[in-house]
Amino acid sequence: MKTRIVTAIVGLILLAVVMVFYETVYFNLVFAAVCIIAIHEVFSAYGFGKKDWYIFLAFSLMALIVMLADNHIVIPMVKPAAYLFVLFLAICIIARFHSISFANLSGMVVFSAIIVFCFYSFIYLKSLLPKAQYGYDATYFVVLILAYAWGGDTCAYFAGRAFGKRKLAPVISPKKTVEGAVGGVVGSMLIGLLVTVVYMQGVGRFAGFERTKIAYYLLVVVLGLVASVLGIVGDLFASAVKRQCGIKDYGTIFPGHGGILDRFDSVLFIAPLVTIVVTAVYYRLRLG
Repeated sequence: MKTRIVTAIVGLILLAVVMVFYETVYFNLVFAAVCIIAIHEVFSAYGFGKKDWYIFLAFSLMALIVMLADNHIVIPMVKPAAYLFVLFLAICIIARFHSISFANLSGMVVFSAIIVFCFYSFIYLKSLLPKAQYGYDATYFVVLILAYAWGGDTCAYFAGRAFGKRKLAPVISPKKTVEGAVGGVVGSMLIGLLVTVVYMQGVGRFAGFERTKIAYYLLVVVLGLVASVLGIVGDLFASAVKRQCGIKDYGTIFPGHGGILDRFDSVLFIAPLVTIVVTAVYYRLRLG
């Protein structure tokens, strides 16, 4: 428990440092690095080794291009790079027919695509909501995503320890319980609402209790409900892959937590959801 708490505190401090550079390319590069480390964890989980370094390099270059795709110079490169990437993988299967498993490579492609889609959501929020026009809204949404995911994880952990009896998915994740999942859902909704109230008070938005403010708070709560369920899906998905690959953790980069994917698995499907909702709904309710 002590190790988990210390690691969480260090992680929050690092997150705060990263957010200082939110409007710079360094933010993109940090998320690109995190994305590439996560892809390497998948690369290792599927049994690829040093002799397959060129496969990892191809995945890394593709991820880097996507993470920098908010730059007008990089945007034209995305489609040609994606085409060459797929062509390269096809050639790898042909050239190393007896040593590269198509099933493993396909699994890596799917998992890596989910990872890139997740982390690109943060980059997209940055480009969608420039500070000069929207203030700290983008930062708020980044924090909200992580609050939904990690807040829900934390509440699920303690609720499971205190009340857990019925197993949620005993084959995939034996320690998860239905009671813990319910605690995580409630925790995500409450923590998301708390983050929103603090932010709204801090920037002076929604000073009164107008209908728009109430509608937005309700949206945050409902979004927290859906996000928490998706966090559980992401967690179970990553656990299912681990079980099939025969590993306990994806890595050891976070003492007490495992690898990048062990810490960010619950974020995988939450970040894209929040970004989609922000794009489609949020600014229709915003008073400005």
